[in-house]
Amino acid sequence: MSLTRVQNFSISLDGFGTGDGQSLDTPFGHAGHRLHQWMFASRWGRAMFGGTGGTGGVDDAFARQHDVGIGAEIMGAGKFGPPGWYDDPQWKGWWGEHPPFHTPVFVLTHHPRPSIDMEGGTTFRFVDASPAEALEAAREAAGGLDVRIGGGVTVVRDFLAAGLVDHMHVVVVPILLGRGVLLWEGLESLEENYAIEATSSPSGVTHMTFTRTGITS
Repeated sequence: MSLTRVQNFSISLDGFGTGDGQSLDTPFGHAGHRLHQWMFASRWGRAMFGGTGGTGGVDDAFARQHDVGIGAEIMGAGKFGPPGWYDDPQWKGWWGEHPPFHTPVFVLTHHPRPSIDMEGGTTFRFVDASPAEALEAAREAAGGLDVRIGGGVTVVRDFLAAGLVDHMHVVVVPILLGRGVLLWEGLESLEENYAIEATSSPSGVTHMTFTRTGITS
C-alpha cells in the first residue's frame, strides 16, 4: 500500500517549522540551521553532504528513514527557493546540479514552468494544484512506492488539514524561535486520528511519530 509520509520534519519547542525572514542567504529565516543540527550531525546526514563520521543511535536510525520506500516528493514553492525565485529562469533549487531526492519532485507553485531534469534522477515538476490533485499525480509517478510531503511548513499543514498524511515523523528540537511559521496552527484535535509515539534522544531532541489509525506497516 502506497503511503503519504512526512519524514525528518523539525520544529521548535514552540511549534515553529521555520523562522522569520526567509531569503537566499537564510533559507530558514532567523532559525538558521538550528532546527536541523541533529540530522546534520548524524552519520546519514554527514554522508548526504559527502562527509564521513557522525553520530549513530536514535537520531541516525530515524534520519535514515527519509528515503526508504519513497517514489516521489511534493514540496512547496518556499522549499524550492527564496521569495521571487520564479522570476529567475536559471534557478534550479538550493541543492546544485545533483539534488538529494533522486525521484520526481512536484513543486507546488502559482508560477508553473517546464520540468527540469537534474543529475541523479531528480526531476522537478512545477504544478499549480490542490493537495489532493498533487498527491494523485505524485502517486502515479511514484509507481506504487510512497510519496513524501517534503515541506515547507504550510504544505505539511495543508496536507494534514486535508486528511492526506498517513505517517509523519516530527522532530521536536529544544530551542525557542518565538516567530516564524507554526506547524500546528488550525489543526486542533489532529491527535484523534493518529497513534502517537515519542522517543527521546541523548542529543536533546524528541522524535514523534504519528501513524494514522488503521494504517499498518
